[in-house]
Amino acid sequence: MIIRDRLYIDGQWVTAAGQKTLQVVNPATEEVIAAVPAGTAADAAAAVRAARAAFADWAAAPLEERAAWLKKLAAGLQARAEELATLITAELGMPLDLSRSIQTAMPLDIIEGYADMLDCFQDEHIDSALVVREPVGVVACITPWNYPLLQVVLKVAPALLAGCTVVLKPSELTPLDAFLLADVVAEVGLPAGVFNLVSGSGEEVGEALARHPEVDMISFTGSTRAGRRVSELGAATIKRVALELGGKSPALVLDDADLSAAIEATLDNCFINSGQTCDAMTRLLVPEALYERAVAMATEGAKAFTVGDPMGGEAKLGPLVSARQQQRVRDYIQKGIAEGAQLLCGGSEQPAGLELGYYVQPTVFCRVTPEMTIAREEIFGPVLSIISYKDEEEAVRIANDTDYGLAAAVWSADEQRAHAVARRLRAGQVAINGGADNLIAPFGGYKQSGNGREMGRYGLEEFFEVKAILSPQK
Repeated sequence: MIIRDRLYIDGQWVTAAGQKTLQVVNPATEEVIAAVPAGTAADAAAAVRAARAAFADWAAAPLEERAAWLKKLAAGLQARAEELATLITAELGMPLDLSRSIQTAMPLDIIEGYADMLDCFQDEHIDSALVVREPVGVVACITPWNYPLLQVVLKVAPALLAGCTVVLKPSELTPLDAFLLADVVAEVGLPAGVFNLVSGSGEEVGEALARHPEVDMISFTGSTRAGRRVSELGAATIKRVALELGGKSPALVLDDADLSAAIEATLDNCFINSGQTCDAMTRLLVPEALYERAVAMATEGAKAFTVGDPMGGEAKLGPLVSARQQQRVRDYIQKGIAEGAQLLCGGSEQPAGLELGYYVQPTVFCRVTPEMTIAREEIFGPVLSIISYKDEEEAVRIANDTDYGLAAAVWSADEQRAHAVARRLRAGQVAINGGADNLIAPFGGYKQSGNGREMGRYGLEEFFEVKAILSPQK
């Protein structure tokens, strides 16, 4: 049992204002493994005061000095990488090998990448004007549970490099990695108030940060519903609000594509992290002529996604993060059946041999039509919907017929054709023929998938104010 009974505010571990705690449950065993403070609005206000007091000095620090601090943080986390991976698997349920590579190694690479991104701060001359970039101010970072450390790093690292000070509110379901990050912050001696950690619920701490007049910016990742609430609260003080929200991403297979490669990659993408991924390809669009082959391949391919103990080293899929999330996904599967979709494999029953744990079988539906609930709403579980189309025009129309616009994929033997289709898709990131992840390419959504971008220099620019200094004409 891990007990974290203090918050990290103004360079110190301090007792929370309230007495309540939040329990952290291991989703594979359903056992309570930790308790953290349920922070209050008063704790959030104390953290904001500390961040405001530290802002001027941190913003004035040389850029190279701020970058050096990021390298110290990366080194401190690297020294505890195995502990981090094990901790994240325990609180989230992702298989340990994947936690090592995705949940731990990737965030460390991102911190290092930002520490080397010093050329993004150069001033510009536009005729007689000098354009300079300055930090936006105090930033509240509100992060989700599905990629906990990664999402923290995607906000905190560029904010600190830009010269902002930070108040972090991690998800109450997976807060333990954020506390370990705060341990490292304290160990390396980051100046007091530059980084502050307040655990707690979104209703209490998240809303307090969103409405606080001394918070200049909210960077939020989570559900579209919660993002809407953050925007409403932030609007009262005209805060900058950056949102990375939900998705219902299509994998569009054109008639000349390598069908086997497309099916394999789509299953991998849809089922990673037990489907708890905002940009998961959960809609597979295939031409009618290839439909039966695609259905057979997807059904067979799904069998390879074994479900089981995330610490065991064999299972590809661990549990979902919570009982609530498990029930939510099961309800969607039942709704798919009720609305007439054909269940190819999986289903809403507990996987065989797993009495405990919030597990859901990898599930594939065919005969899904675009108006069905499972084709329109974000399920956030290992559920794939296969949809047929008549021609390329209909395929693009179906792909774009969604409230979301976070990601998409296009598959074609003709790369020029794939690029042309990719340009027609209303999504922030489109992969062509299994295009590789790119940690410095911009990531973010159209429509109700949010606004703003993360990763690389585009993610860094979210934390700048741009000032024009006008000189007399010569």
